[in-house]
Amino acid sequence: MTKPRVALAIGIICISIFPILVKLNLTPGLISAFYRMAVASAILLPYVIITKQFKVTSRKAFWLSVICGVVFGLDVGVWNIAIQQSTATQATLLTNLSPVWVGIGAFLFLKDKPKQNFWTGTVVAILGMVLLVGFDLFLNLDFNLAFIFGILSGMLYAIYMLTSKRILGELEVMTFMTVSLLSSVVALGILSYAMGEPFGGFSNAGWLVLVIQGVVCQLLAWLLISFATKHMRATRVSVSLLGQAVLASILAWWLLDEQISLQMVIGGIVLLFGIRLTFYEKPFFAIKK
Repeated sequence: MTKPRVALAIGIICISIFPILVKLNLTPGLISAFYRMAVASAILLPYVIITKQFKVTSRKAFWLSVICGVVFGLDVGVWNIAIQQSTATQATLLTNLSPVWVGIGAFLFLKDKPKQNFWTGTVVAILGMVLLVGFDLFLNLDFNLAFIFGILSGMLYAIYMLTSKRILGELEVMTFMTVSLLSSVVALGILSYAMGEPFGGFSNAGWLVLVIQGVVCQLLAWLLISFATKHMRATRVSVSLLGQAVLASILAWWLLDEQISLQMVIGGIVLLFGIRLTFYEKPFFAIKK
């Protein structure tokens, strides 16, 4: 299990820079999501064709991968909008409630049910995330479109994690990523065109940010995370991804001069501790009969 955990850790680092890039507001949120998928697809598709790694085992797996791509594309799109219309912390808080939805979904639909340690670790991790962003922000959330999109992003992400876990038991990571990425590009392209989003006219910095998002935050990050998802529990991966909130806060302090308080440091430690709890196999609270 060492390699999947290392892959997951590197993947989390890669996606942690994404909220910072989006918050720069160099491109519209929806079109930013489109180019994130398009850039990654432009690199991955020729590679899998040349190396002959594209192997679809069944129509069912193919169409489920298509659904995954559409869902993930919409997830990134609405999250981008939530970040740009509110704050990165509020949007990150809401979308990172996804482990709750993943746990509920896994309990209802998967054979591999979440164990006691998962729920304990999730509660601790979410408490740490609330400490990280501040109780005031959590208690005074503005129930506007950005709030709704933040919640929707977390739900869409949970659907993606649960579905991709099922598909990756049958398909190889490269095949799954290729199908899902192309599906995201098509769905986001149609949606962006229908909403009149501009596909060009960005600054050099804007184009550079789009390339970084596609190569680092999408292609590299999600190849690693998909590999981890294939070999680890979907619930465990989803909770571990909460670690991006800590790294994103550090990057915001370093790159955007945002302040980090003692409460945020404590929250980050609690969050990481909660993630660690989900990795313990032995139950914390043994029930004696």
